[in-house]
Amino acid sequence: MVNELEREVARRRTFAIISHPDAGKTTLTEKLLLYGGAIHLAGSVKAKRARRHATSDWMELEKERGISVTSSVLQFSYRDHAVNLLDTPGHQDFSEDTYRTLSAADAAVMLIDAAKGVEPQTKKLFKVCRMRGIPIFTFVNKLDRFGREPLDLMNELEQVLGIRSYPMNWPIGMGPEFRGVYDRQARVVHVFSAEGSHGESEVAERSVSIDSEEIKTVLTENELAKLREDIELLDIGGDEFTREKSDAGQLSPMFFGSAMTNFGVRPFLDAFLDLAPAPTSRPTTQGPREPTNPKFAGFVFKIQANMDPSHRDRIAFMRVVSGRYVKGMNAFHSRLGKEVRLAKPSQFMAAERTSIEDAWPGDVIGLFDPGQYRIGDSLAEGAQDVLFEGVPRFSPEFFAVVRSKDPLRRKQMEKGLEQLSEEGTVQIFQQLAMGMKDPIVGVVGALQFEVLQYRLEHEYGAKIALDRLPFSHARWVVGQNFDPKSFDWEGNRQTVQDRDGLPLVLFRDDWALQHAEEKHPELKFVSEAPLLRQSASAATGS
Repeated sequence: MVNELEREVARRRTFAIISHPDAGKTTLTEKLLLYGGAIHLAGSVKAKRARRHATSDWMELEKERGISVTSSVLQFSYRDHAVNLLDTPGHQDFSEDTYRTLSAADAAVMLIDAAKGVEPQTKKLFKVCRMRGIPIFTFVNKLDRFGREPLDLMNELEQVLGIRSYPMNWPIGMGPEFRGVYDRQARVVHVFSAEGSHGESEVAERSVSIDSEEIKTVLTENELAKLREDIELLDIGGDEFTREKSDAGQLSPMFFGSAMTNFGVRPFLDAFLDLAPAPTSRPTTQGPREPTNPKFAGFVFKIQANMDPSHRDRIAFMRVVSGRYVKGMNAFHSRLGKEVRLAKPSQFMAAERTSIEDAWPGDVIGLFDPGQYRIGDSLAEGAQDVLFEGVPRFSPEFFAVVRSKDPLRRKQMEKGLEQLSEEGTVQIFQQLAMGMKDPIVGVVGALQFEVLQYRLEHEYGAKIALDRLPFSHARWVVGQNFDPKSFDWEGNRQTVQDRDGLPLVLFRDDWALQHAEEKHPELKFVSEAPLLRQSASAATGS
């Protein structure tokens, strides 16, 4: 069992792709699946000529808008590796989902637009990767268009993000003259040829040693001279590559290519699987949990309702951290304080699912959720003290009162709000003494309101109106003798309850929050909800 466990851990790679919107993240995801044999025809979410929607975008809204607003879990095999690719939303209003997904990844691929360089959203997501200390690979995309010089992009990575980079390959040309990439380790030039398929299928590729006479037949004299000059400059002035620095996230292996045309995708995937780490340990309140621990353990980092609209199902996505998961096994649910059966396991290709019998560390599996899971829940075989850390929950910044346009569809609205709050799409708060009458929703990004309205109407048949509120901060209250009535009377704030009945205050602005902190030193106003560890009898499953 131990040898088998070690072998399965060693062949797995689990990573997330992060980028600013429009850098080409969903397109790169499609092409990795294409080369991994998981799909046979790739469809770009942007190209007018594309006849298909991206495989990783399964929600109708995503297909209509050409954006990714949910995280997709995509799994495929390549070169005897089991690859778990976590595709994340690119839009900044959905960064909360991205942050949570990064907690389940062992490495990150940072996608950069060759023309635009490091953009605001990239900075935010990079900081999260840095805090986790995971390896960060850089893929400079859109070389099929004219962009900035590669050396400028390397310098910007260091100046803006504070990380040095090591080009594993180097582009030959740019825009219509983008011919291929040079592999610095193998001293081989990969020359690509477009075949008019707009990147829907694999491209023809020719590999030629730079030291051979044959190289003069595939590159012009000027192209070869420019390439030799660039290589010499990199060898003399660039960093030395070490696996230790890469694994620690201190040096970013850098690749160049075009996801749209597939140029450079296969060389990147081959190198990435060699350089990316196998599943690593995860912190718990009892110390790190190693993947080779023979006892199963995992944590829930995402919940998705209605992936199959005809069945109105709900799936809890769990990252396997240690041991072997076996279909139908029991595990101790730390928050509920009882053993639960881990039922109906699936692996995914976006919304398409396959029933599985087992899973290993690094794998992401979907569990049928009857309402007993929440984001951040820890599950462990035969142990009650395993509590994983590091799945963040964010304080909302935008708030609105939700009203049903049709009083006869109120139940559907309430059910939809409950399920979407369990996903982490929105946070639901109750006004004091009002229960679910005119509930308040809080979101991290304003576009989430649009997604909320769309999903309530199309998945639950409930049309809603949203009345925006003038608040910008939500803080949970910790302390004794808190009296909401007298507290709210002071103005610029409103006390509500979260779904666990805990008091929470909505503040109009920074000044209102600061004023409350100064006037009530006996109370603490915290941006993360106090951790609840329910007993089995107290668990409501909500």
